[in-house]
Amino acid sequence: MIEETIEKLKILQDILSEKFAVENEIDELPKALATKQELVNRLKKSFVEKNETFEETRRRVAEVRIRMQEAESDREKYESQMDRISTAREYDALDKEIREASDREQQYRRDLQNEQKDLDDQQTRLEREEALIRAQEEELEEERAKIATETKNKEAKLEELQKREGDTIPGLDEELLYKFERIIRSKAGEGIVAIRNGVCTGCQMILPNQFVNDVRSAEHIHFCPYCSKIVFFADTPEEEGAGFAESDAEGLSDLVGDDFVDDLLDDEELEGMDELLGDDYDGDDVESDGVAAAAAESDEDEEADDDDEDEDEDAADDHADLLEGDDEGDAFDDEDTDEEETDEEDEEDEGDE
Repeated sequence: MIEETIEKLKILQDILSEKFAVENEIDELPKALATKQELVNRLKKSFVEKNETFEETRRRVAEVRIRMQEAESDREKYESQMDRISTAREYDALDKEIREASDREQQYRRDLQNEQKDLDDQQTRLEREEALIRAQEEELEEERAKIATETKNKEAKLEELQKREGDTIPGLDEELLYKFERIIRSKAGEGIVAIRNGVCTGCQMILPNQFVNDVRSAEHIHFCPYCSKIVFFADTPEEEGAGFAESDAEGLSDLVGDDFVDDLLDDEELEGMDELLGDDYDGDDVESDGVAAAAAESDEDEEADDDDEDEDEDAADDHADLLEGDDEGDAFDDEDTDEEETDEEDEEDEGDE
């Protein structure tokens, strides 16, 4: 029963993962459209503000033009009155009015040129932004149509997944199904994982042995105590072949490998061994014998070293005895020499007498 539930959950995991991914994609599609719509709205808002500035500049241009025309009219009027003056005082006053009117006219003309240039620049920028807005609106409409098509296709796929889900969930506990769906949503589409070598493959945490045994017994549904995912026991070749008692008992023969003897001896030595060992030669036996022989050779070397040390000690003792003997001989020789000299002196004394 538990094995059947586990298999259904594995199938359901794939369905739910794909289903939730499609739902997220359907939710994300309008967001891309909203971003483009926001861009167009900002462009339109900027265009409206700049258009208001443009209209204000155009009104100023019209006012400056009117004032320039008034100054020009005043100048022409004053100039027409020059023919009717009769005194120098009237001439000076009229000439002053003409100069002032002419100055105002020139100032308004310069202002008008500046305002007109500014107005032309604003108009150019407005035309460029208006073209950009139209292009963005066209792209927005194309994107809207594309999103509508994609949404329709994804909704069709979502319906298919929901149908597969409905065919899979019969027989599953409702509470278990609710928890499983929440795990799938919160764990990036993964809700059921295997336990291999005592490790949860969902979070890579080592699990207690008793918990692993409970999962292996497959009597109940278990959740990983670390990542909360549903876990099931998976037999692996590593686990089936686990254990090192036999390999440890083999010792060095496992480490040296099957080609140990071949690597240790050349072809001629191997042929010689074949002749010595006969037809019952076995590589495994040779390996064991080689290890034993190596151990025996090591023992012999140690014994030989001990013998050499004993011989060295005996030689040193003999050499010391020999040196002591030489010292005693030298002492006896010295005594004999002294006695001979004493005898010669006695003889000489007797001769003198």
